[in-house]
Amino acid sequence: MAARVRLVLTLHNHQPIGNFDGVFEGAYADSYAPFLDVLEEFPELPVVMHISGSLLEWLTEQHPEYINRVRALVRRGQLELLGGPFYESILACIPRRDRIGQIRAYKQHLEQVFDTQVRGMWVPERVWEQSFASDITEAGMEYTLLDDTHFRNAGVQDDELHNYLLTEEDGRLLKVFAGGERLRYLIPYRDPQETISYCREIGERLPNSVLVFGDDGEKFGVWPGSKDLVFRDGWLRRFFTALRENRDWLQVTTMAETVDHVSPARRVYLPDASYREMTEWALPTEKQSHFRNLIHEQEQRHDWHRVKQFMRAGFWRNFLVKYPEANEMYSRMLQVSHRLEEAAATVTDESAKRLVDAARLELYRAQCNCPYWHGAFGGLYLPHLRNAVYAKLITADTLLESAAGRRGPWVDIQADDFNLDARKELRLAGDRMIGYLSPGRGGHLYELDLRTIQTNLLATLNRRPEPYHDRIRQHSGQACHSTGGGVDPNGGICFKQPDLDQKLQYDNWPRKSLVDHFFQPGLLFDAYAQGHGELGDFTEGVYQSKMRRGPERVEACMWREGRLGPFTVKLTKTVALSVDEGGTLDIVYSLENLPANLPIHFGVEFNFAAMPAGASDRYFYGEHGQALGTLDSRLSTTPSSRIGLVDEWLGIDVALESSQPASFWTLPIQTVSQSESGFELVHQSCSVLPHWQFQAPADGRWTVRLCLSIDTTVSQARSLATLRPTRELVGAST
Repeated sequence: MAARVRLVLTLHNHQPIGNFDGVFEGAYADSYAPFLDVLEEFPELPVVMHISGSLLEWLTEQHPEYINRVRALVRRGQLELLGGPFYESILACIPRRDRIGQIRAYKQHLEQVFDTQVRGMWVPERVWEQSFASDITEAGMEYTLLDDTHFRNAGVQDDELHNYLLTEEDGRLLKVFAGGERLRYLIPYRDPQETISYCREIGERLPNSVLVFGDDGEKFGVWPGSKDLVFRDGWLRRFFTALRENRDWLQVTTMAETVDHVSPARRVYLPDASYREMTEWALPTEKQSHFRNLIHEQEQRHDWHRVKQFMRAGFWRNFLVKYPEANEMYSRMLQVSHRLEEAAATVTDESAKRLVDAARLELYRAQCNCPYWHGAFGGLYLPHLRNAVYAKLITADTLLESAAGRRGPWVDIQADDFNLDARKELRLAGDRMIGYLSPGRGGHLYELDLRTIQTNLLATLNRRPEPYHDRIRQHSGQACHSTGGGVDPNGGICFKQPDLDQKLQYDNWPRKSLVDHFFQPGLLFDAYAQGHGELGDFTEGVYQSKMRRGPERVEACMWREGRLGPFTVKLTKTVALSVDEGGTLDIVYSLENLPANLPIHFGVEFNFAAMPAGASDRYFYGEHGQALGTLDSRLSTTPSSRIGLVDEWLGIDVALESSQPASFWTLPIQTVSQSESGFELVHQSCSVLPHWQFQAPADGRWTVRLCLSIDTTVSQARSLATLRPTRELVGAST
């Protein structure tokens, strides 16, 4: 065969900010290192590789030998490195200034570390909007890779996909390669000869074609079953051998070589898109099922191959609607980004500039995409990934406060639309704590940041329906069970814990704090745990609000007249933060217009995230310090004035005190979600509900004061102990 076919093999290696060190290490041992072992045996076969900045930082620290190996492959021309946003941010999820800033910063970093020219970039999750073309080129990139789905949605014919095309925005040209879906399904799951045959068939019909494979490097060793297939059974070595044996017509090459020697096919403007599965996941749960049923019906048509390109699903940004918790992270990230832009334009002191630069790096890390959405893998459902985002945002916020000259104890209160719902929220902030209140939605405390340990105690997640929950119910008695994950050889359904179908429960209100409940008198704990017994309309009702600001104390006051059965009652709650008690929220509830002499059952729900359950060093304690059970306990206590939560590993003690003796109900909020290794139960938060049952006084008034105090001195002491040897060493060296 005389005609040559170019084949570009592109791997994307990524681990998110906040992932467990063992996951990084496992991916390195199972995929990243063994892939290079095989690649080095075939020096005539170049590949293209993207390594995310979060993974590169870990590799640089933990496996510098890997960096040296990559540098050697780059030097001998066998490896082309792609850039991209430094910390694998979805471009649609960050402001334009941060898109350009991240891409430029990572290009410079890669060029410095590997002594190479970085000309192309990886678009995270291939989430594309046409306006990105000018941002990418302005950041110094010549070309990128998307899926063939993007091009088909633009009406590009299949035969036109076997070359790269041009796109444009504001007069800036960008070269765009189309990664083939067919190749993604062939590699590495089918025999290597099937890929060779596919390339040969294209080459015979369309001589001088360019075919592109672009997918996750973790398919080669990390994905279930792939380690044995790719390395133990020798798939990768057989694949590279087949490529070597067909070099007379099949040229394995890079994107850089291709754009230098091949002219683009034509120009195209690409609609908003991602890879096919991502667009389905972005749909609301019920619409996903409808869409998949529709696709299944249409696949029976004789002309499906022509109709398929016109079937489109969802839009990535709607993850921020589908999951309010993703929007909370996104909105918080935007706040930090806006503040950082203002600080960068105004600070002149060199030390303040360094603080701003450090804040920018933390912001970029917080823009890592994985916790902002959910698809086939954990993503948003993994608390440690959400916690990592908030840790970086809180750190950046604190650095910006320092750059602005904040010193010593302080408090402040502001009102603005902090969560992009066209209503104003209230922000209480100090040198130790930041709290966000939403009068427009239940008057909830929906974020509570602790600066000293960079933790948001309200990084919670609601239990909600997901399309795969039906599969869990259908296969509850058939799927394999494995505490360590794995794949069911008989069906691919694996439960990481037993009886997950019985754990499926959905929340009727946001699992935040200061969620106000009026219950049926005499309501039992089990009924409450199932979401029953609500008599009021306060859990998500709209509250009016006002602020009080003083030099030593700030207050947010919220009130609402709402329904309690057939009655109308007024609820007022005031939340205060003071300079002298910067780790404490002082909360006062006042009820008015209660129906005189009738039984009242009132409760205030708190949720505490970032405190894992099931371990003996994470527990509840009572008013006398007695242990009540681990943080996954379902408790119903006798009336008392105090309950506490301790996480010894995190170094935090949270105490909730009541001026009137309260009974406390506690329960774990646990979601059932899918991950790489199967369906799993994940602890999201500890729900704590102080509640009171009493006869309404004759004047219809009732008041209680709650004190939420948070002690992180243990964690701070550990940090100082960790830093002390470093400081002593620095002092000795100077």
